[in-house]
Amino acid sequence: MRGISCSLLSMLLLLLQPWESQLQSAGPKCRTGPLDLVFVIDSSRSVRPFEFETVRQFLVRLLRGLDVGPDATRVGVIQYSSQVQSVFPLGAFSRREDMERAIRALVPLAQGTMTGLAIQYAMNVAFSVAEGARPPELRVPRVAVIVTDGRPQDRVADVAAQARARGIEIYAVGVQRADVGSLRAMASPPLEEHVFLVESFDLIQQFGLQFQSRLCGKNLCAEGRHGCQHQCISTLGTFHCACNPGYQLATDSKSCLVIDLCAEGTHGCEHHCINTPGSYFCQCRAGFALQQDQRSCRAIDHCSFGNHSCHHECINTFAGPRCHCREGYDLLSDGRSCQARDLCNGVDHGCEFQCVSEGLSYRCLCPDGQQLQADGKSCNRCREGHVDLVVLVDGSKSVRPQNFELVKRFVNQIVDFLDVSPEGTRVGLVQFSSRVRTEFPLGRYGSAAEVKQAVLAVEYMERGTMTGLALRHMVEHSFSEAQGARPRALHVPRVGLVFTDGRSQDDISVWAARAKEEGIVMYAVGVGKAVEEELRLIASEPAELHVSYSPDFSTMTHLLENLRGSICPEEGIGAGTELRSPCDCESLVDFQGRTLGALESLTQKLAQLTTRMEELEKQLVVQK
Repeated sequence: MRGISCSLLSMLLLLLQPWESQLQSAGPKCRTGPLDLVFVIDSSRSVRPFEFETVRQFLVRLLRGLDVGPDATRVGVIQYSSQVQSVFPLGAFSRREDMERAIRALVPLAQGTMTGLAIQYAMNVAFSVAEGARPPELRVPRVAVIVTDGRPQDRVADVAAQARARGIEIYAVGVQRADVGSLRAMASPPLEEHVFLVESFDLIQQFGLQFQSRLCGKNLCAEGRHGCQHQCISTLGTFHCACNPGYQLATDSKSCLVIDLCAEGTHGCEHHCINTPGSYFCQCRAGFALQQDQRSCRAIDHCSFGNHSCHHECINTFAGPRCHCREGYDLLSDGRSCQARDLCNGVDHGCEFQCVSEGLSYRCLCPDGQQLQADGKSCNRCREGHVDLVVLVDGSKSVRPQNFELVKRFVNQIVDFLDVSPEGTRVGLVQFSSRVRTEFPLGRYGSAAEVKQAVLAVEYMERGTMTGLALRHMVEHSFSEAQGARPRALHVPRVGLVFTDGRSQDDISVWAARAKEEGIVMYAVGVGKAVEEELRLIASEPAELHVSYSPDFSTMTHLLENLRGSICPEEGIGAGTELRSPCDCESLVDFQGRTLGALESLTQKLAQLTTRMEELEKQLVVQK
């Protein structure tokens, strides 16, 4: 850092005399109005004693042009070097003479130059209410004048920005070769009015006069030409606009915009946030009411009001109450009354052969000679055949988890038309990929429900496709008596069903032929990219009866009917059922019986429909 030369200081004293005379001849002090003014003086070792004396005289002469008083201008002075020292705070003196006496007694610190530390002290301490500054809500202008002769040894930009953000207007005065960049980083905008570099005493005099002129400037807010929409805040020689609570200043720095508190996302409203100037309130969607916390919403229970007049049940909805009828009843056109219906006239009863209405319920019937399945709707289960059935399912990674679930469902649909029991049909399941795993053998489960539950519990392997290895496992192990297969002497048919979606990674010809040599009736079901040549190689002859294919997993249920007709011994020719000529006597009798049964069913439905129409006609007459 560089000091001010002795000759220049002498000139400073000479040049200050006309400025001092001008101040003394000005008569009464200028009326600045309320103002909190703090001088921040550099007293580092680079400031020599005679130079510091010049600054001291500069402060004394500047004070003589101010309107000093508790309700006018309050003045505080701090000096700094490597530390900060309060010479006197804003609330210490109310007379200019006391201030001058404290300034003349000032002893320099003569250490480093920590300007950023000094600004931090001014912001947090010197301009605090405890030190004599007036409270922020009084909007008294706060002005800091920093006088320094060199480059700061700490950072000033960030702390100066914080001070300006708190409403402190900063003037930066550099003596001789002070760092201009640091001055500009400290000062308030516009920089041309707040930065002064004193290279000659004319400029010191000019700064003193300009500073006094700004302090004694006009109150532009009082003249009424400011254009502020809400509030005008007067500062030294200028003004700025401010907005009332709940508003923010627009880009023109004059008009005010409502602050959208809802847009900030912190309102906590469950449904809608409605913005108002300076506040907001919550609102609920239709069908909801605001709760006591004024934020959350609860559904309005219209049915609890007791005025719905519903014949059976009242269902609460967002739009209001809605009547609902119990199962087996239909809602009439008045929207409240309920009438019993014949459930069999609906399209959703699902009976395969015949539906019989029984009040609020119904039951399904099957033709003579056929029995109702466990689902209570389907007929024609395998009842007379005794079969040992082993299902081989492809668990390779090409199947994918979601399709493997469809495969398990498909297997359970096959189980639905089988008479599963220890004496009837026995079912075993094998999964294969790069290896083979028996999920459960033939002799483990004695009912369809147990088999289906075990199928659903199977976990997907997700590896390669070794179909040949799976066929070998089936021939050597799955149809052994140890695994639950019945002895060959009982002549129970052995059926193998292979399910795959792609080409095998090993040879299948040897064990496919071996399976058929062992008397196993083989069926092959292919999906997606399954290879027809391999399917035919696996399946028994004729291939048209033993090979099934579906292009997609979601559409393979259409294969069930073909498999039922093939696997069930009493229904399919694949299990040895004898073909009969349609002209044989037994065939004609059977055809006649089935035709008469169908006609009887149609006659019953026609009678029920006629009765229903007569009831509707009576209701229409009553309503008219």
